Amino acid sequence: MKKRLLYIGNKLGHKSANISSINYLGQLFENEDYYLFYASSKANKFFRLIDMLWACFKHRHDVDYVLIDTYSTQNFYYALFVSQLCMFLKLKYIPILHGGNLPDRLKNTPKLSKLIFNNAYKNVAPSKYLKIGFEKFGYENITHIPNTIEIKNYQFENRDFEHVNLLWVRSFSNIYNPELAIKIFASLNREGISSTLCMVGPDAEGSLNEVQKLADDLNVDVKFTGKLSKVEWIKLSKDYNIFINTTNFDNMPVSIIEAMALGLPIISTNVGGMPFMIENGVDGILVEPNSEENFVKAIKCVINDPDNALKMTCRAREKVEKFDWSHVKKQWKSILT
Repeated sequence: MKKRLLYIGNKLGHKSANISSINYLGQLFENEDYYLFYASSKANKFFRLIDMLWACFKHRHDVDYVLIDTYSTQNFYYALFVSQLCMFLKLKYIPILHGGNLPDRLKNTPKLSKLIFNNAYKNVAPSKYLKIGFEKFGYENITHIPNTIEIKNYQFENRDFEHVNLLWVRSFSNIYNPELAIKIFASLNREGISSTLCMVGPDAEGSLNEVQKLADDLNVDVKFTGKLSKVEWIKLSKDYNIFINTTNFDNMPVSIIEAMALGLPIISTNVGGMPFMIENGVDGILVEPNSEENFVKAIKCVINDPDNALKMTCRAREKVEKFDWSHVKKQWKSILT
């Protein structure tokens, strides 16, 4: 008999939201013959919460498990209210831990955190960083299941480095520090290094205007594409040769997994789950956060030693092949029994 899942998350389709886990992972579950209900696609945050709660009540007799996308900021409270209703309704619920800053949430709001995570059927950590972080706070009902891709959709390509073509893929949000990408690009220009910068992603919180203004102030010509589908940005990636990740907080971003699969050298801030995902100097380069100087040094290392860059990208591709859905789905099936 098909397992029936209620997936709770931000199933938003508008231009200010990237494709989220609920859309991507939900479809993979459906392809594996699970039956899925979803909540919520409501744009208004209050009505979204009400819709999530109503879905739990409406499907209380229909589902085997409730999956809850769980973040560290405002959306943390969606998980809180939904989890408490699931407990009342005696529904097995599984928080999927996406927020790179969740360890601080455990520290700063321990009572609310325990209400969610202590009573979960399982807590699923996409990164070992979060698994270890939760275990340090005494949580034992936690398992590591990585974020996933379908590796067949990502063609590995060798890059040349005659010019520096930087690619940045994320939502325009302060926690991802998009302004740093502009500063890095401007530094390259000042040093006379031929380069371009393309920034892909939706304007999540109105910070895109600030980033564009900074580009104007620093007199650099940046390509802003807005939100792109996976197929669109993968096609676009063929024109670029270095992927930069400037974030201040992180977990296990799918965009990094995708870039590694495509053969793009990764230069990322050394924050959150990134050192659990990238081995510095082996399959990518990690630098201190908010340091354009260190990013520029790392970029120079890549372009001055293309043979080593190729070795790093080959190792990165080998690593992320283990995140293919053909492997990850077995881990999900082991808990959705």
